This record gives sequence, C-alpha cells and structure tokens, in this order.
Amino acid sequence: MLEKNIEIKINEWLSDSYDQSTRAEIKKLVDDNNEKELVDRFYTDLEFGTGGIRGIIGAGTNRMNIYTVGKAAQGIANYVLKSDTSSRSKGIVIAYDSRNMSDVFSLRSALIFAANGIKSYVFKRLQATPLLSFAIRHLNTIAGVVVTASHNPPEYNGYKVYYSDGAQVLPPHDKGIIDEVRNIVSIKEIKEISEKEALDRGLLKYLDNEVNEAYYEKALSLRINTNILDEMKDELKIVYTPLHGTGNIPVRECLKRWGFNKVFVVKKQELPDANFSTVKYPNPEESEALSLAIKDAKENSCDLVLATDPDCDRVGIAVNNGKNEFILLNGNQVGVFLSHYIFKHYHKLNLLNKKSLVIKTIVSTDLIDPISKEFDVQVEEVLTGFKYIAERIHQYHDLENHSKEFLLGFEESYGYLVGDFVRDKDAVIASCFIAEIAAECKKKGKTILDYLDEIYERYGYYIEGLESLTLKGLEGIEKINGIMNAFRSNPPGDINSVKVVKIRDVKESKTIDLVSKKEEKLDFPKSNVLTYYLANGGKVTLRPSGTEPKIKFYFGFSIKDNKKNLQDVKMIGKQELDKLKESFMKLVKEKI
Repeated sequence: MLEKNIEIKINEWLSDSYDQSTRAEIKKLVDDNNEKELVDRFYTDLEFGTGGIRGIIGAGTNRMNIYTVGKAAQGIANYVLKSDTSSRSKGIVIAYDSRNMSDVFSLRSALIFAANGIKSYVFKRLQATPLLSFAIRHLNTIAGVVVTASHNPPEYNGYKVYYSDGAQVLPPHDKGIIDEVRNIVSIKEIKEISEKEALDRGLLKYLDNEVNEAYYEKALSLRINTNILDEMKDELKIVYTPLHGTGNIPVRECLKRWGFNKVFVVKKQELPDANFSTVKYPNPEESEALSLAIKDAKENSCDLVLATDPDCDRVGIAVNNGKNEFILLNGNQVGVFLSHYIFKHYHKLNLLNKKSLVIKTIVSTDLIDPISKEFDVQVEEVLTGFKYIAERIHQYHDLENHSKEFLLGFEESYGYLVGDFVRDKDAVIASCFIAEIAAECKKKGKTILDYLDEIYERYGYYIEGLESLTLKGLEGIEKINGIMNAFRSNPPGDINSVKVVKIRDVKESKTIDLVSKKEEKLDFPKSNVLTYYLANGGKVTLRPSGTEPKIKFYFGFSIKDNKKNLQDVKMIGKQELDKLKESFMKLVKEKI
C-alpha cells in the first residue's frame, strides 16, 4: 500500500500538466503494480549534494527529467534575481556533457532563464566542466550550470550549479537555491520562452571558440620546464582516452599546445557515446576503464596512458614501467608527485614564499605533510568536495588579495587543480602537467614510478585504499545512517587488534585524543564524517557519499623507516593495509 503523499504525487504526474510520454511511463508502473519503483521515484525530491543534483533519468520527483530540471532552473532564476539586481545583465553560462538528455536539459534551462529575463550563454557543443568554471569568471556571469553526472552509469544524469566565483555553490547560495526550488509547488510556475524568441531578444547566446582560446592561453602560462618540453616533444608517447566524454577536444588541443606531438587517442572511445558502450563504468578510478587505452599503449610501446571521465574534471593514469607493463596510479599518488614537482621547480625559480599553499581534502593522503614541510609550503585540509578547495581560493585570492598564494589542490578521487583561474578540479591542465612530469623523468632515464619511489624513500611510505557499499533507495539511506550512528555511538576500541588512539568526528566538530583524554574543537563545517587513528599509523575514515547511494570507507597506513629496503616496506605496508581493511569491513557488516 502506497503512502498517501506518494499517491498524491503520482496522481499529479498523471495529470494533463505533464506530457504524454511522462504520463505513459508512470501509468505503466501503476498498471504493473510496481510499488517499489513508484516509491523510489516519488518518496523524495532530488536534492543538492556535494555535486549538485544527480539521479537516474526518468519520470518522477526523484528522477532527472525536464520537470525536475525545470524546477531547478526556475529556482536558480528566482534566487539570483533576488540576491543580485545585476544578475539579468550578467547572465548564466551553461555547459553539457555527452550523456542522454544533456543537450535537452541544457537548452531547457537556458530558455527558462531567458523567460525570467536572464541572459544565457550556452556552449555550442558538449564542453568540459573546467571550461564551464573558467567561463563563469571569464564572462563575469552571476552563475553557471553544467549538465553532467560525471562518472556515474549511463542511466544517470545530473545538474551541477556554480556561482559567480566559478565554484560549485556553497552556503548560503546552495541553501537559497534549494529553498527556492522547494517553494515551487506547481510546474505551472516554471517560465519558458521559445529558442527563437530568446535569440531575437538577445537573451540566448551560443558561445564560439573564444572562451576555449582564452582558457588555452591561461593554461599554457602554467608550463614550468619548457626546455624539457622542447627536447622531449617527439620522444614522449602518450595514449589518451576521453571515455566517450567531453575531454577529446580540450585535452588533445592543450597537450598539443603544451608541446606534445606523440599523442594517440583510443579510436573506439574517441567520440561521444551516451551509453559508454566500451566500458562498464566511465570512471578513470576503475582499472577496467583504462583497459583499451593500455592495450593500445602496449602495442605502440608508449610511455603514459591518460583517461578522463565524461565531464573531464578527473584523470586516471597508467605508467610504462620500462618493461612495456603498465602500472595504474591512484589519486593520492598523482597528487603527491604533482605537488612535489611543482614545489621543486618553484623553489628553484624562487617562486615559493611563506604564503604558498597546497589544499587537500580530509580523506586524501597525509604524505603531502612532510613534503610541504621541507619546502615550507602551508597545507590546509577541507571537507570532501572540490568546492571546498575553491572556497579557500576565493577567500585568499579574491576577498583577501592573496593573503595566501594557492599553488595546487587535490583529492584522492583523481581530482587536481593547478592555478587559480579555474575553480574546480581540472583534468585538462592536470593531464598536461602529468605529461610534463613524465617527459622530465624520461629525459633522466626514469619513469614516474621511479620518481614516486624517490619520494617514498625520502619522506616515508604511505599507502591508501578505499572500500564502499552501494545501498540504494530509501532502505539504503536508512542503512547508511544506521552504520554511521552505530560507529558514532559505539566506536571500536581497537581495529585488527590495534588500539584506536584518536577519533575525529566532523559532525560533532571535535577530535578526541583517547590517550591524553583531551578534546579539541574542529574548524570544519559540520559533516557526517568519522575518522579513527590507530597506534601503528593506520587510519580509517567513514563517509556517506554526497552524489551516489554509497557509504565509503577510506583506509591509510604509513611507515616512516628509511633503513629498510623500499620494496620490503611496500610489502609490509600492503599487508598491514589489507588486514586493516578486512578487519574493519567485518565490523561494518556486523552493524548493517
């Protein structure tokens, strides 16, 4: 038996206010008595998470469709008109990726903004997320939207909202937009005009290549070792795959201008494909997603594989170990060698000072700490989500006139940013830097793997891992909350027979040292994140995902002993990490 509020929503969506296709989709579920699916589609409305709105495409309040997107667009329009009197003339810029309905959702949003008197700038073709972030600041718009579901499966789409600083919305804007969306009680409140009228009235402008060219110019200014790039332009061989997404043009163009002539694209994954037919998931964190690229790289004895996700804000890599075997590196490893490379060269160029800053998320590697200490670079931690890194850049560069100088930021989930003209993770620029580092290594007769080992030998060996549980629907949300509540109310005294010595609870804004019994207040916004620190250098963090029906468990282990052979240290580290993961996941299963 369906709850009354769900029945009311279903009947509304069966009314003449909705198009025939939508009504037919809902009616079939009703006729089939598919209560589980109806509940999942209507028990809630899509909400903004760490990445905006994201959901399965289909009819219903908990689905991505022209009506939920329409409500989001109208809510954004209502909010910006109330919060900034100049928003009509400043406008909103819109980008979209290669997913199903992305172009439809993009144009619908533009026409809703136009109907509210707000000028819309829309990219003519699918576009990478970092260029959307850049365009907001370049065009001085009040906000921006990118229609994407990043690396989610093909049945998903999403809607990421940005504000005038070029970053994804944060308080108070996110709450303000959500409130405005919730205040829309009927789809009849959603305004819209035709494309022709919007063009005729100057309220819709399609963007040409001017934004891309401005972006490329800024990106090229970041190059460091131009001498090496000139020497190695025909030596370094790269295989690149956009995984059917938006990276194909900007990544290849930027690599070319950066100085790399030997870049080969994976032909089967070059063109946009909303169904991502050659991969299980278009996620560069998954080794399977790089399999075709690695196959091509082996056949052509290439040095490096680069793979960007569909909206091109994250990049995964694989490195030739010198035996034509390709080793995949994770986001923490890339963040580490990217940071060290920039620190090393900036130090030589006298570009570092007491204000120099690197920012990482709280679930990313702690190896950055000893590296930054040697180069006298400040390290700051923020909550998971690149928008929190962007928030600090905005504070230090825009509001406080470079009170701190941002060099780069990174997160373990394959997101990196160098420079401050983009305010989100940027796989285009990251790809170019990774290639530059690979070129310098090759010039020295080494690989990135050798470079990473040198870092471990100097600063200690750090190894990280991730486990996650996918728990869908209302029942899944309840289970995820139950797990977090259980660990919060009854924390383990030890994990894998190793004593827990400290607990950090971001939701409760405190860190408790279990040895000294001292408690410290955390300077983080409240978030449902728990971290356990172990006596042997182990670390476990629990965090529900903000964009997927998952709870994630982050594991870390470090060994600071340079007397042992590095390969032995790596083996010990892996064994300890595996034991930590196995032991903790048993505790998780007991609490489900």
